[in-house]
Amino acid sequence: MEPTSDFDDVDRRIIAALQVDGRRTFSSLADELGIPASSVRYRTKRLEDSGTLQVVGIANPLSIGFDRLAMIGVSVRPGRAREVCKALAAMPETSYVVMTSGRFDVMVEVICRDIPHFVEVVEHGIGGLDDVVSTESLFVLEVHKLAYGWGVPGVDDD
Repeated sequence: MEPTSDFDDVDRRIIAALQVDGRRTFSSLADELGIPASSVRYRTKRLEDSGTLQVVGIANPLSIGFDRLAMIGVSVRPGRAREVCKALAAMPETSYVVMTSGRFDVMVEVICRDIPHFVEVVEHGIGGLDDVVSTESLFVLEVHKLAYGWGVPGVDDD
């Protein structure tokens, strides 16, 4: 996912406001920003369509009936990390897929119903990809923070 470079201060302020409260109405954002609600709606849609912004409800998977949440380090054949990331991102069990440096080429977070589902995902889903050399799984035992509002560069928060 390539970041978009064609957004301005208004776009940054919309993103920052939605990080604080993703349920803000377009009209309340428009009032705060001093622009028409139709402009906020258009800009938000453009940011979503470009992959820059995603407004979702975040739930702790362990609290809503999923039994296994794990981070998996994936080692891949040289030069194949992007292809593996693309394949992993298409899996319904993955919630986070990143190409990394260091010990692993890719880190992926998976959310599974139970141990048999986890084994299926690791052995046949991830391990079944031709370019995957090895995996290392780390089970999440407790979630102490799920946060996605880290601010937006260039937006003054005072």
